[in-house]
Amino acid sequence: MNKKLQVIKYLILDLLSAALAWTIFFVYRKFVIEPQKFGVEPETIFSDRFYLGILIIPCCWIIFYYLLGNYNNIYKKSRLGELFNTILSGIIGVTLIFFISILDDEVKVYSNYYQSYFTLLGLHVGLTSISRYLITSYTNQQIHNRKIGFKTLLIGSNENAFKTYEEIQHLKKGTGNLFVGFVHVDDKNGFSEELKKQLSHLGEINEIRELVKKYQIDEIIIAIESWEHDYLNKLITDLSDTGVLIKVIPDMYDILSGSVKMSSIFGAPLIEINKTIMPEWQQSLKRIMDVLISVFALVCFSWLYLIIALAVKFGSRGAIFYRQERIGLHGTPFKIIKFRSMYVDAEKMGPALSSDNDPRITKVGKFLRKSRLDELPQFFNVLIGEMSIVGPRPERQFFINQIVQKAAHYKHLHKVRPGITSWGQVKYGYAETVDQMIQRLKYDILYIENMSILVDLKIMIYTVLIVIQGRGK
Repeated sequence: MNKKLQVIKYLILDLLSAALAWTIFFVYRKFVIEPQKFGVEPETIFSDRFYLGILIIPCCWIIFYYLLGNYNNIYKKSRLGELFNTILSGIIGVTLIFFISILDDEVKVYSNYYQSYFTLLGLHVGLTSISRYLITSYTNQQIHNRKIGFKTLLIGSNENAFKTYEEIQHLKKGTGNLFVGFVHVDDKNGFSEELKKQLSHLGEINEIRELVKKYQIDEIIIAIESWEHDYLNKLITDLSDTGVLIKVIPDMYDILSGSVKMSSIFGAPLIEINKTIMPEWQQSLKRIMDVLISVFALVCFSWLYLIIALAVKFGSRGAIFYRQERIGLHGTPFKIIKFRSMYVDAEKMGPALSSDNDPRITKVGKFLRKSRLDELPQFFNVLIGEMSIVGPRPERQFFINQIVQKAAHYKHLHKVRPGITSWGQVKYGYAETVDQMIQRLKYDILYIENMSILVDLKIMIYTVLIVIQGRGK
């Protein structure tokens, strides 16, 4: 599968649909709406306003769709879900266009505004829905025919694993699972010899992370026996920051208690370990808020950036900004940007956490850290998608290695983008020891399990109060 190519197909079709909808709508306004007001048909159809619109509006739709997450999980779209998303995004987008571009039109009667609004809405949603229906139908057909799919690793080697593999392989319509191989769990072989005849044995359970990376695995199906359930928590923890979709075979209790949610009429019943922490619309809204607030902060507070930059520059020798490698979403390294708050070569003896009376911190740096103003450049990290405004604070791999020895569940933090501020940061401030990092960890885990726009807003408000009052630790 070529995900980039699939996204490009959606982008091209969305651009063409938006451009065609705007063109037809513009002609409709010229020949239906305007003659009612002026009594004559227009001499020219395509004015400068049309050409400006045809350049800007389709591009704005693409940006809008991107912010709403329409190009995520590009191969896992249902036609009905896609139709609902197109209608919803169409209503929001057309309403914005109406108030920005159409409301100042000269009309004969007020009802002409309603005609214009619903005409553009019908054209845009209709054309976009048709193009997306065609590409989604073709993609689903390719998946059902097993021509494309998701690289899948089976964990387990006994009867449950064998039966699960057989069931998925013998389904009339493919579910998209293209099995790469299976991983052995323990020494109780069971059906492993039978399974080896049909599927490659790739290794042992303790090699799982290396195998995911080596074979570029998209999905993992855990099909272990009841006596192997001790491995389950460790498996899910080890895989939580890899970004792969994890599914577990259910027992009858899981089915009766409602843990098994039907996602496909023809697929095998599996429990999907939910990697979507928030509802998709909230994720999209969170990203939109990140972008808008970051742009606002970078533009409207540019004067403050300049003042801080001068203070850092003349306060001590060294660069204005400090870039340091941190670990982000799905364990991906990135360079965090901060105003420098320490003297040059502060870590020449190796990585070390700072404390309240740390002699490595400059006079200007003490104020910046107390007010959290040293974090301001991270709005750029947010803007380019490496961070979010609210999320667990990112750490260096050096300290992560120490943390996971005492708290393996730290890896769950990599399921979301790291943030400029977090619940743990609000409660504890900067951690001075690994033990304090672990204390802060429980608040970050609680945040992830209860993520919502409302929780983000509360954390932002508390952070602003800390900045204003200079109570940062």
